[in-house]
Amino acid sequence: MEGAVQLGLAGKTALVCASTSGLGRATARALAEEGVTVVVTGRSGDRAKEVAGELPNAIGVGCDLVADGGAEQLLTAAREAVGDLDILVLNGPGPAPGPARAIDTAGIEQAIATLVTPQQILVQGVLPAMLDKGWGRILSISSTSVQAPLPNLSLSNLGRAALAGYLKTLAAEVAAQGVTVNSLLPGRIATPRARQVDEATARRTGQSLSEAEAASKAAIPAGRYGEPDEFGAVAAFLCSTRAAYITGTAVRCDGGLVPTL
Repeated sequence: MEGAVQLGLAGKTALVCASTSGLGRATARALAEEGVTVVVTGRSGDRAKEVAGELPNAIGVGCDLVADGGAEQLLTAAREAVGDLDILVLNGPGPAPGPARAIDTAGIEQAIATLVTPQQILVQGVLPAMLDKGWGRILSISSTSVQAPLPNLSLSNLGRAALAGYLKTLAAEVAAQGVTVNSLLPGRIATPRARQVDEATARRTGQSLSEAEAASKAAIPAGRYGEPDEFGAVAAFLCSTRAAYITGTAVRCDGGLVPTL
């Protein structure tokens, strides 16, 4: 198409964590449609292979990332499937909700073990090959809580902020070697997770599901939830050759929801 933006991703390889549903799946699809060979991952190997089979060029690998040795096992499986990785997309669920006043040492350790340790292992595992090639993309699918902490998600806020700080520091260290490191912060995207949140709100408030959804959408300047494909498109751009001068930043995809600059 004349005037089309060429992302320059054909022939690249990517590992997209937690990509059998939701935002991870949307990101995996967007990359695969740009010609990337994608490793799709999830706890269920059968489900990962099923999702991979729906994409143009993908391989499904089952792995529990937060289990002991899970990150190392995933790296090994990904390399066996596609070779060295050009793109790493970090993604995964956070700890259970709860107030900050109730945090204890065990909770902090859980937050770090879920949202920081396996991600750091993956980053350190892919970084040498990226630096050798002079090209790489590391993208974290995070949360708007990095910029505006969310009520009753104290452990998630803590862990995601820690990961964001690590990635921001890393970005400055590797920028001159052609590796970018960014975070993508979703607002309310129309995924199964968003529906679960609305269902929980409806039960807690006595509203109908449609009333809970309407109230949530009313708080978003765009007046609607984002579509997964819209999020995936932003993720693919941040992983592209066109985004080579974007690094060390957190990009919101939230329809204007977060009221900060």
